[in-house]
Amino acid sequence: MGSHLAEALRASGDTVTALVRARARGEPLKALGCRLVEGGIEDEAALDELVAGAEVVFHVAGLVAARSEREFVRTNRDGAAAVARASARAGVGRLLLVSSLAVTGPSRRGHPVDETSGPGPVTAYGRSKLAGEEVARATGVPLTVLRPPAVYGPRDRAFLTLFRAARRGFAPLLGDGAQELTLVHVADLARALVAAAASRATLGRTYHAGHPEPVTQRGLAEAVGRAVGRKVRCLALPGPLVRGLLGIAGVVTRAAGRAPLLDRDKANELLAPAWTCSSEALRRDAGWSAGIPLEHGLAETARRYREAGWL
Repeated sequence: MGSHLAEALRASGDTVTALVRARARGEPLKALGCRLVEGGIEDEAALDELVAGAEVVFHVAGLVAARSEREFVRTNRDGAAAVARASARAGVGRLLLVSSLAVTGPSRRGHPVDETSGPGPVTAYGRSKLAGEEVARATGVPLTVLRPPAVYGPRDRAFLTLFRAARRGFAPLLGDGAQELTLVHVADLARALVAAAASRATLGRTYHAGHPEPVTQRGLAEAVGRAVGRKVRCLALPGPLVRGLLGIAGVVTRAAGRAPLLDRDKANELLAPAWTCSSEALRRDAGWSAGIPLEHGLAETARRYREAGWL
């Protein structure tokens, strides 16, 4: 997300400073013309250098896999607090905090949530992102919050497993495959962040930013199959089996000293009836709407995965 945002900002002629943990990993940003500050979000001196003279600060860093809820909190709550405090000290005009639809919570099929619907997180990740929003508001910094749904597109690895499975001709469905999803292409999300930061009407408010047309889990798997040129056979896994398998996966991954992306807690999200949201408020206040159709976005993602040697 950060690299696409930097591209969008540089294309608009903005001066961009980016926080990077290692300068070598920031070379693509440097090639865009971004100034790099080395450090982490726990590094107060680095944050002060990052935000000095900034008009807008975008906080897009976050942890999506952790070995414990405390790890989620350390990054998603405490990190947001550190960025917000640094922004307040520097007197920036706006902090744009990227949160998650996981804060609002799941929806009912056919009934997308809006900004008045939550919060209702069902996982440790969602609770940590909600805590991040709360501590950022408490600093008093001028704030806008965006809660995107599932993000896909070039450079993303979260959807890579599904693309690889589809290339082999099958895709697992968690439950009956009827779960409804709102998605957003990463380039559309980058435009949403820029639009929200530029609008006076969005100050102090919270928004969702997703494509207006939801897709079922089964429909997504079939669309990914078309993107990789394969007809996909979908394998439906009953909910209790999914919870059991994810529980085992979490135990094994933690025993190996790694942070599990999938575990029993994550099943609360993966087996919800729907994760759909309305972005009408952001269209009204910032003039933004998602413009990349799913089929086009998935085809582009597959092409870029191949170019990167991932697929």
